Amino acid sequence: MIRLSTGAAFGIALAAAVAAPLSSAAAAPSSAPSPGTRPAVAAEQAQADHQRQAMGMSSDEKLTVRDVLVDADGTRYVRYDRTYKGLRVLGGDFVVRKSATGATEHVQWNGSGKAAVASTSPSVAEATAERSAARRAGYTPKSNDGELVVWAGEKTPRLAWDVVTEGVRADQTPSRLHTIVDADSGAVISAYDEVKNGTGNSMYSGTVTLNTTSSGSSWLLKDTIGNYTTDLNGATSGTGTQFTDADNVWGNGSTSSRQTAGVDAQYGAEKTFAFYKNTLGRNGIWNNGTGARSRVHYGNAYNNAFWDGTQMTYGDGANNTKPLTSIDVAAHEMSHGVTENTANLNYSGDAGGLNEATSDIFGTAVEWYANSSADPGDYLIGEKIDINGNGTPLRYMDKPSKDGASQDCWTTNTKNLDPHYSSGPLNHWFFLASEGSGARTINGVSYNSPTCDGSSVTGAGRDNVAKVWYRTLSTKLTSGSTYANAREGAIASAKELYGASSATCTAVEKAFNAIAVPAGSETCGGSTPPPSGTNLLLNPGFESGAVNWTGTSGPITNNTGRPARTGSWKMWLGGNGTTATETEQQSVSIPSTATSATLNFWIRIDTSESGSTAYDTAKVQVVDGSTTSTLATYSNVNANSTYVQKSFDVTAYKGKTIAVKFLMNEDSSLQTSFVVDDTALTVG
Repeated sequence: MIRLSTGAAFGIALAAAVAAPLSSAAAAPSSAPSPGTRPAVAAEQAQADHQRQAMGMSSDEKLTVRDVLVDADGTRYVRYDRTYKGLRVLGGDFVVRKSATGATEHVQWNGSGKAAVASTSPSVAEATAERSAARRAGYTPKSNDGELVVWAGEKTPRLAWDVVTEGVRADQTPSRLHTIVDADSGAVISAYDEVKNGTGNSMYSGTVTLNTTSSGSSWLLKDTIGNYTTDLNGATSGTGTQFTDADNVWGNGSTSSRQTAGVDAQYGAEKTFAFYKNTLGRNGIWNNGTGARSRVHYGNAYNNAFWDGTQMTYGDGANNTKPLTSIDVAAHEMSHGVTENTANLNYSGDAGGLNEATSDIFGTAVEWYANSSADPGDYLIGEKIDINGNGTPLRYMDKPSKDGASQDCWTTNTKNLDPHYSSGPLNHWFFLASEGSGARTINGVSYNSPTCDGSSVTGAGRDNVAKVWYRTLSTKLTSGSTYANAREGAIASAKELYGASSATCTAVEKAFNAIAVPAGSETCGGSTPPPSGTNLLLNPGFESGAVNWTGTSGPITNNTGRPARTGSWKMWLGGNGTTATETEQQSVSIPSTATSATLNFWIRIDTSESGSTAYDTAKVQVVDGSTTSTLATYSNVNANSTYVQKSFDVTAYKGKTIAVKFLMNEDSSLQTSFVVDDTALTVG
């Protein structure tokens, strides 16, 4: 995009884990892109010491902002990590909900919230803790290093050693095993591994369109937002070799071409990024617009895939004939990265099952989002990769126990299972809340989902439930959350998104009843509509950059060539002086309980055109399924030197998910700039 009279163009780059196996990582290595450059994170970090003092924490504690999410009404969810006397506090994370004015409204602690220990001098030597960790690893370590920390994942904090043992397991999976050793008694408190077994012709999705980039006389399997794919060629380390092609036609749909696995991996990365951005409003794994690398052809007949904190890696499966690159597997692995950078759920206890199920939930949602006729959406995990060797899928969401090991219902023993099996109840919840209980056939697949309490559940739709779970993950859960926390958080999130009396809230609550998670304080019901004046649009003033809005790269900008109404960011459509079409839009669900719904925005129009002929136009539209309705059309004839507020009644769309869309068309000469700021879709 070129702006006349504004100098250089401005744009924001957008970013783009399955059996017991299939993998994730608990903490991103230092080489992972940092979300700390985002304005909201930086602003909250500047206030971190004030927040510490306001919460009554001693000067021995320091807070680091890990993530910030902002609601349409300005409510912020600020996620913190902390240190105590310079030592990292493991399990000491918490989320603060703040009002638009910055006042603390609620704190969701992980554990008891305490971090102080009697002494920071260990009784157990580091070398002793390291020997204990090496014995647990079961392989020859390449490195084995301990760090003194505070363990705060339980009621009373303890001084501990966090020993990281690195090596390679017998099945070729790399390992970064954390063993938490009590620094006073030498007892092992906990252990988890960061790496958890978790237009091209693709192997699983048919012929697909890829957003490749040119480089000289060849093409790269790399999109413009930084997702790219490399060939490890059997290696188990390194970055691999970037896939290139002379004619931009990739693979042949079979393993006889090394490119084919690359096509599936790249396609999965691109579709996963698009799903998170367009459906959930998250700007990539780190929510900072950064893409991720995919590595294929790992090891020899490696029957697994994993996420290691910076990248996705895929083996070629048994006999090197079934690459683990199907789209639900790719989205599963990438979603481990999202979990790591939001709730950072532990990979043990209830939290381990919630972690693994989150990747299954979003892996399923992405498969449906991709809408491939070669791999239609379903509620089966890994059905294409034949990891069992008998044509059966890895996991079943309608009745998880069909895999022979997963639970259908939550019990007090769930926390003691491997996360791939303790994930069963939440996977079951997602199917029930989305589709309902009982027998049904969807996309040609037969399901029969029972309930643990004999009840009947009516589903509220997959997208609605996925949005509820993402909000729960990103604003309610912490590293040690339990199924009880998940129930409370999901019901609260459903009320916040859709209202207490909505069908979605009812489905979410009844589905938790149906998987036997005991009731807590959060309930649905009643006829209370959303708070009057609630703004349903996310990032309404564009101050978070090109986040939550999708469309043309460039219009959402802080370029000073045109003023913002408030802040420094706005949506600047046009201003090119050449033939151009630009769009920006955001999907929003208007609760069925709303008594009114109004779309507002401020617009400023300046032009180099003259006369009464409309040469350049900007339309404000509502997209309802396949129907697009234009609310208003503005042109160069409507030029004005100041911002003017516009308002439209959209109550007719209550109970629906629509897209609010801005569409600009400019002719071949003389610029017109349509600058939009401070948008709102408010309900009463």
